[in-house]
Amino acid sequence: MFISIEDGVVVVSHDQFIAPEKCEDTAPAFANDPDFPYVGKFIVNLTLAQIKTLDCGSERLIDFPLQLKYPLNRIPTLQEVFDFVGCADPQRKMQFNVESKIDPTAPSQSRGVDDFVQLQHAVFKNSGYDLKSITVSCYCNMLSAEIHSIAQYQSFDWRTLVGMKALEPSIPAAALVSRQVFSTAGDINGTTPWLAGLKLSDFPGDTVDVTIAEAAKSIKADILSPASDSDVSPVQDPTQDGYVPFTTQAMVDRSHELGMRVIPWTVSQYIKRVRQMNDRVLQVDRWNVADQLLDFGVDGIITDFPAQLRRLLQQRGRGLAPTFDQEKVFKCLAKFV
Repeated sequence: MFISIEDGVVVVSHDQFIAPEKCEDTAPAFANDPDFPYVGKFIVNLTLAQIKTLDCGSERLIDFPLQLKYPLNRIPTLQEVFDFVGCADPQRKMQFNVESKIDPTAPSQSRGVDDFVQLQHAVFKNSGYDLKSITVSCYCNMLSAEIHSIAQYQSFDWRTLVGMKALEPSIPAAALVSRQVFSTAGDINGTTPWLAGLKLSDFPGDTVDVTIAEAAKSIKADILSPASDSDVSPVQDPTQDGYVPFTTQAMVDRSHELGMRVIPWTVSQYIKRVRQMNDRVLQVDRWNVADQLLDFGVDGIITDFPAQLRRLLQQRGRGLAPTFDQEKVFKCLAKFV
C-alpha cells in the first residue's frame, strides 16, 4: 500500500499519516527541524529523510496481539521493497498486490491522481519485474499457482485505476469497493468521488451487487475486489441468522461473465465489535466467511492471516501460489532491514 511523499518518493504505508500506535519519533532529520515531531503528520507533507527517522517496529498493535516487534524498523520505499523481494526471488516468481492509497474526499492529505500514477509507474518500470507479469501477494492468497500475471494495482479511488490503465494497460487493475464507498452518494442514483464519478444507476443489473460488477468493468478493471461482509450486518458469521454479505454469489457470477476475477477483502473479523463505539478488541479471521466465499467461486482472498488461510485452502484441496526458500528470505531480510 503506497503513498507518495513531499519529494516524490513512493513509500509503503497503510496510513496517509504517521500513526502514533504504529510509529515513534527518534530524532529530527536535521537540527531545529520545524516539522519535528513527525508522528501525527501526513506523509505527503514529509520528506524521505524525515520519514526514515521514524521507528515503526517497536509498537505492537492492540488488534494484533501476536505481532512480532522489529525495533527501529523503518518505513520502506516501494523501490526498497522490490529490491528486497528481488533478492529473495531471483527467478521473479513473486506476485504483488499494490494499493494506491488516496482519498478523493481529502485531496490535501495526499498527492494528486496524476502524481500517484506517474510516480508509482516509474517504480514499477524499475522494479526488475515484467510489467505484464507485475497478481497478488501482500496479505493475499491466490487459489491457483497457474497465474501468469505478477502485479495487481488496486484502489478504492477508481480514478487512479483509470489513470494507470491509460498509462500501462498491461497492469491488472483491481477495483476495491464496499457498501460505505458507494453509499457516500446517498443511493445508487447519486455519484460518488470514490467511483470516479460513476453513478451505479447508469449500469444494468436488477440488484446493486450485479450493478457494481458492471460499473467496475466499465473502467476496464480486471479484478473486482469487494468487501467480504457488509457493515450493516447485525452478526459476524454466515452460520448466524441475519448475516449480510457484501460479496454475493450474483456478484461473483456476473463478474466472471464479464471476464473479471473476484478477490474479496479482508476476511478478518473482531471477536468483539461495538459498531457505534468502534470498540475493537481482538482481530481474527472467520473461516466460515472464507468457506462461503470459496463456495461462491472467488479467485482469491485477501486476509491479515495468510499462513492460516493457506492451510484452509490446502484442506479444501485448492491449488496455491508457490512458496519461497525461508533461509534465503531471512538472509535478504537481514541485508535490507
